Amino acid sequence: MSIKPETLVQHMSQSISAIQPSDILAFNAEIANIPGIVRLTLGEPDFNTPEHVKQAAIDSINRNESHYAPSNGTLALRKAAANFLAQKYDVHYDPENEVIITAGATGGIYTALSSILNPGDEVLIPTPIFPLYIAIAKLNGATPVFMDTSKNGFVLSPDQLKTTLEAHPKAKAVVLNFPSNPTGVTYRQADLKALADVLADKPIFVLSDEIYSELTYGDRHVSIASYLPEQTILLNGVSKSHAMTGWRIGIMCAPKVITAQLGKIHQFTVTSTTTNAQAAAAEALSNGMDDAQAMKREYQARRDYLYEALNKLGFKSAKPEGAFYLFSKIPAGLPQTSMAFCQELAHEARVALIPGSSFGPGGEGYVRISYAASMADLKTAVERIGQYVAAKQTTEAK
Repeated sequence: MSIKPETLVQHMSQSISAIQPSDILAFNAEIANIPGIVRLTLGEPDFNTPEHVKQAAIDSINRNESHYAPSNGTLALRKAAANFLAQKYDVHYDPENEVIITAGATGGIYTALSSILNPGDEVLIPTPIFPLYIAIAKLNGATPVFMDTSKNGFVLSPDQLKTTLEAHPKAKAVVLNFPSNPTGVTYRQADLKALADVLADKPIFVLSDEIYSELTYGDRHVSIASYLPEQTILLNGVSKSHAMTGWRIGIMCAPKVITAQLGKIHQFTVTSTTTNAQAAAAEALSNGMDDAQAMKREYQARRDYLYEALNKLGFKSAKPEGAFYLFSKIPAGLPQTSMAFCQELAHEARVALIPGSSFGPGGEGYVRISYAASMADLKTAVERIGQYVAAKQTTEAK
């Protein structure tokens, strides 16, 4: 008699049982078949990849560049990435040995945390935050230590970081993501300098995911690597800046002695990223350094409209300074459990948002709204939400 899969699955890694499938993707699938629903759920640009970038990939294919690229990425792309980061954010990396091209920023997150963490280690994570970091930490047998920032405008304060470090002196890494998914909040130069002062004398890695750096409104984006270059593993990429989510090209940078270790995990998990996609990304980062500007102007117009319109309906938000999300408090009188609210809104008003509970401590009672959608869809969503709120208020009044 053969062994059944149900028996074998009990012998799989214990780390797998510590995580659950993405409830963001699960919720998105749950409501996908509601007729006529407006989906403001997934964080994906609704723009097309620029034409000159697509042409670079086509040219690469026509040149028969269909073989393995170097594991850490083509030299052309590593040079373009290093120059882009230097020109835009004044952070400097040697493309020969301090840059790795990853399978999206996600690939960089996995490589970095898998390289840093041992079972039983701790990683400090400010929340609300995109849940990927939490899941990957758990997959590596580590314990996430949450720092709830909801009472501080969704910004990690130096005092909160210092207090957490004092309570967890052996923490291996701290994760930063700014501009933030899900809140759209970012860190200003003074904020980063203050955090860096707390971390500078600690043997701790800073994993800084700055994938939304080109979608920063107002003040110019500043990287934490400007202050902690020796401790920072910097992540960026072309997914958000050039509307290239499906091309799966990320950038991971660190001092060369650290990158040498990161490269071991990268080469044994990914081998190398797609060759013609790297040609496209090199074009994006060299001849399309400012391609994000037109998209950013449109996102900012959408942000301004949505922020004001939802505020009038009672949805209070920290005004986003980057990315393309609003993180809004559910008004009183509506279902206060974020999952229940989102399910009811989807079925009754045909508008899909993401429950705030998906993003860790401090997220419950909020919803994430993606404005990577057309203005027409945003206006339809606001109209339907307004009708839903009015109906609920009428019911309450009775």
